[in-house]
Amino acid sequence: MKDIEKEIMNFALKLAQSSPKNEIPVGCVIADSKGKIISYANNSTLKKNDPTAHAEIIAIRKACKKLKTSKLLDFSIFVTLEPCKMCEAAILQSGIKKVFFGAYSDYFRIFKEKKKNYDSENRGYQYYGGIKEKECSNLIRNFFKSKR
Repeated sequence: MKDIEKEIMNFALKLAQSSPKNEIPVGCVIADSKGKIISYANNSTLKKNDPTAHAEIIAIRKACKKLKTSKLLDFSIFVTLEPCKMCEAAILQSGIKKVFFGAYSDYFRIFKEKKKNYDSENRGYQYYGGIKEKECSNLIRNFFKSKR
């Protein structure tokens, strides 16, 4: 992993750490191939009363609006938690080629299948998990512990 990618993942982690009290702490950043940050977000499902207001969806919407396009072909997405199926579909539809995430999702547990889908030579997608995994996992784990 390149230094710039580590820096961007650190920023995603800071976003997650600054999440509003009752939101699941997930941070997401979209950057171009040179590492320039185009958009970022954290979960806002409760704030917006919108079950689709995941960090990834919001960041994709912001990037597309900012760039006036529906395709983010030369961009990467960095997220602190493995994308759910809804977010994965949005990432694929947007054309983002590289996905970097921190914590693996116990809920979906399908990383190997997702990786196989992303790493297809024909499509050129790349899917990397476990980046800053300990920090990202602890953040999620502590959030849910506080809710029980």
